[in-house]
Amino acid sequence: MNLKELKNDWINDFSQPLMIAGPCSAESESQMLETARRIRETQANVPIFRAGIWKPRTKPNGFEGVGVIGLNWLKKVKEEYGFKTATEVANAHHVFAALEADVDILWIGARSTVNPFTVQEIAMALKGTEKTVLVKNPVNPDLALWIGALERLLGQDIKNLGVIHRGFSTYQKTKYRNNPNWQIALDFKSQFPDIPMLIDPSHICGNRTGLADITQEALNVGYQGAIIETHAHPDEAWSDAAQQITPEVLAELIGNLKVRSTDLAGFEGEMGRHRTLISDIDFQLIELLSQRMKISEKIGKLKKENDIAIFQPERWKVITEYATQKAVETGMSKEFIEKVFKTIHEESIEVQNSIMIDR
Repeated sequence: MNLKELKNDWINDFSQPLMIAGPCSAESESQMLETARRIRETQANVPIFRAGIWKPRTKPNGFEGVGVIGLNWLKKVKEEYGFKTATEVANAHHVFAALEADVDILWIGARSTVNPFTVQEIAMALKGTEKTVLVKNPVNPDLALWIGALERLLGQDIKNLGVIHRGFSTYQKTKYRNNPNWQIALDFKSQFPDIPMLIDPSHICGNRTGLADITQEALNVGYQGAIIETHAHPDEAWSDAAQQITPEVLAELIGNLKVRSTDLAGFEGEMGRHRTLISDIDFQLIELLSQRMKISEKIGKLKKENDIAIFQPERWKVITEYATQKAVETGMSKEFIEKVFKTIHEESIEVQNSIMIDR
């Protein structure tokens, strides 16, 4: 069996969109139970309660989770409020402890997904489990690593699988804590449409203000749910306080979500016309880009003949100013225009480099 053959019927046990909520970190029994109680009292459709028991931190000496004792609190949440439970595991020790505590859903975090040795260790510890295992995208934008992690799990006969899109680390300063890079997640979804995909807006945004928009965007493109950090007193949270929300805010967010239909009945003709126009414009864009790169080749030859450096800072300044101007004129976002121009410019430099070194 391969990933494309998996049906992942586990998600059908839940109404969709599937919502997973709870604190970033388990801090105390009272914190866990109050958060769970208030989520339940809002009557929001949240069947799964999450909490971090072990927390990988970037720097040493930070709060790295309460450890095994927190699993008892998760058990109590399940017993008193009827939630399924979920937590992150990052090594075999975590796996054995979580399984012994009968945690229902385990997920592999982004920092673990990036390391094949870690994923293999976790997969072997989980061998043959019927528990659901979710895999967050790796911190770096590498689709093959993400797919490889799932293949390692499947290799250990773990068949109830899903993925979590939590965004990708970037050195660039953006409005996101972790850049969504939607295309990578959508490429995964295109290749494996039967593997459920959830959004993690908390880690993408890094704050509370963008959670609803990111969650809705994900549902708009066919994601099956979300995992959202929720805390009884978020401002007092021991980790990631800025991105956690109260159970009451969570309920409001869920209540405002719109699930889009995938049924095109009655719209096929109009949709088909729009898609035909888009395909035609895309073809023209490719032709224009081809012509542009041919001009870049000529420029590269001129620079080589006259020993001129490829990168010209003043030219890049002109391009960025032009991008800003065009964004205003067209009504498109400045970030999008800059991204397009940057990609074209990088390819142009690569073309000229090839000429410089006769590749």
